Amino acid sequence: MKLTILGGGGFRVPLVYEAVATGATGLQVDEIALQDVDTGRLRTITEVIGGVRERLEAEGRLSHAPRLSATTDLREAVAGADFVFSAVRVGGAEARTIDERVALGLGLLGQETIGPGGLAYALRTIPVALDIARTVAELAPDAWTINFTNPAGIVTEAMRSVLGDRVVGICDTPIGLVRRVGRLLDVDLVAGERGAEVDYVGLNHLGWLRAVTVDGIDRLPGLLGDDAALEEIEEARLIGKDWVRADGALPNEYLYYYLHTTAAIERITGAATTRGEFLAKQQGDFYLAAEDESCCSSPAELWRETLHEREATYMAESRDEERREEDVAGGGYQEVALRLMTALATGRRERMILDVGNLSAERQDALASERIVPELPTDAVLEVLCEVDADGVHPLPIAPVELGRLGLMSSLRASERKILEAAVTGSRDAAWQGFATHPLVSSPELGAKLLEGYVAGHPQIAELLGTDLLGTD
Repeated sequence: MKLTILGGGGFRVPLVYEAVATGATGLQVDEIALQDVDTGRLRTITEVIGGVRERLEAEGRLSHAPRLSATTDLREAVAGADFVFSAVRVGGAEARTIDERVALGLGLLGQETIGPGGLAYALRTIPVALDIARTVAELAPDAWTINFTNPAGIVTEAMRSVLGDRVVGICDTPIGLVRRVGRLLDVDLVAGERGAEVDYVGLNHLGWLRAVTVDGIDRLPGLLGDDAALEEIEEARLIGKDWVRADGALPNEYLYYYLHTTAAIERITGAATTRGEFLAKQQGDFYLAAEDESCCSSPAELWRETLHEREATYMAESRDEERREEDVAGGGYQEVALRLMTALATGRRERMILDVGNLSAERQDALASERIVPELPTDAVLEVLCEVDADGVHPLPIAPVELGRLGLMSSLRASERKILEAAVTGSRDAAWQGFATHPLVSSPELGAKLLEGYVAGHPQIAELLGTDLLGTD
């Protein structure tokens, strides 16, 4: 079995290798092919993986060592793949800093996937994602593509236009939330112990856990009424215990940026650097140091230390305290992806929260009542609980979506779809509408200024849309 990782020089790639090599899922992978446009990063991550393998062997934890290859050639990496993990970052961490600073300069939220920064990220990423999808369709038509690339919802939606149901988006924030709740209830909600069921619905980075049923009883109301329990749930601490109690649901942590926008902007602008600037320096320093033989005991150890710092400072602007150790270890893209991959390859049933189409790509003419959320388009990508087996990914039924949640989901996806239109057609008007109608912008004037700033800051966007300014008053 061949697993291809696009963005193979990325920081989290050794985690995927470690999970495969330790046999964490019971699936044997014969080859891991890494692809990246940056040869230096590819070389460094390959060395880190070598160190990870040595450590696992010394600890007696090496179950299987897949063959490792590295290339800058997309077609070479994809050819013959059984699974493709797409984890690309167009423009690198440096482009993220532009996404953040352009928005902050206009008094708007500057964050990687939320707000105008997320739209800019999508605008320069979607053309690359579509090229990846077409390459997979040509050279590995039977492969499953698992999309890590943010903003995962709209990028997955774009790739589905080529690959249909054989592309699935993943995120580790929902599983982190579910695990925190499961710890409190002493139930493995992921495995479905004691008939456990969860009702989670939303878009990527905009979702809610609305029910947690164990032994036939919804335990969520009891948790929401217990301050001590809510103190153990990171999302409740971030958003506010009183709010989650009033709302009747536990939100994805990224709802912080929608519910506490002003505070988030003030904290980000009050910090010495934005998150993108922090990561650009941290990871830049790591890749430089890892190439210097005198820097450290090994690139693998330096990587592990840097990774822990990265995870511990995640969403630091939303916290008044250091992140708790149990929350640092609460999720994991690599685990979600490999569990998904194992279920598809072996037929071992799994229940997972995934980014999937509102209706199967093969049934786009079905009745609206057959959609997961009847009020949304059939091809919209939603984040919901699914059952996975050898026959594919099967979204499970959910309760009707409340009007307020539905409105926010609709508004955000309408904005993102305008950005998708712009990415496909090169329409500056569509891009302007996308930025202007985002629920955290809601201004044609600010939308125009955002567009001008991103065209000036990103060569990819300038090439796609041209450099002429909009003729807005």
